[in-house]
Amino acid sequence: QCAERIPEAEAVLDLLENCPEHQKKGGFPVIVFEGLDATGKTTVTQAVKDTLNGVLLQSPPACISQWRTIFDDEPAPIKRAFYAAGNYILASEIAKASTQAPVIIDRYWHSTAAYTIATETSGKVQDLPPAQDEVYQWPEDLLKPDLVLLLTVDPDERVRRLQHRGLEKTKEEAELEANSLFRQRVEESYRRMVNPSCQEVDASPSKEEVLKTVLQLIKKHCAL
Repeated sequence: QCAERIPEAEAVLDLLENCPEHQKKGGFPVIVFEGLDATGKTTVTQAVKDTLNGVLLQSPPACISQWRTIFDDEPAPIKRAFYAAGNYILASEIAKASTQAPVIIDRYWHSTAAYTIATETSGKVQDLPPAQDEVYQWPEDLLKPDLVLLLTVDPDERVRRLQHRGLEKTKEEAELEANSLFRQRVEESYRRMVNPSCQEVDASPSKEEVLKTVLQLIKKHCAL
């Protein structure tokens, strides 16, 4: 419906139309990294990619990420539809890449779901949908990863890292900083995700320590 007003929406839908339904994973493991900004995702995903000789993908995928700022300014349903479509477009890239090498992904469905749930709910963590609610379920028609790692750091340390980076904040980042209840809702939503659920990794120690922990988890859960 918004395609007339937002020409880019049509391009996103065209890409989505061209994705085969029910993507199948190749023989190599697919590992997703989730977490709020400044939890070290970029550093860790790059290091894991190099160590495993893998392919690094991210959500939203490169083919639509240039339109992110346009959709971030749209009302919530349109914005969420953009990110949800991005996950299905990304799935077809994962299907292809995982036939040739391990696939490392910087954010996937869990991010879209966690931020949506946290935005749609107001108040405290107790006000979130109950833990068994279907909103925390992985979509049946979306290619599933082998492992999802959720990087977490102490809230104060995360803010310090963000300030140190000095990057322009996304709307969601500004909201996370200004509103600790929103941040708590996002983190709790991540923790409630099932099938696959997130394995939590404390990303506060040194890069080397975090990488070591991550590689141990990958070795334990994925056939490499």
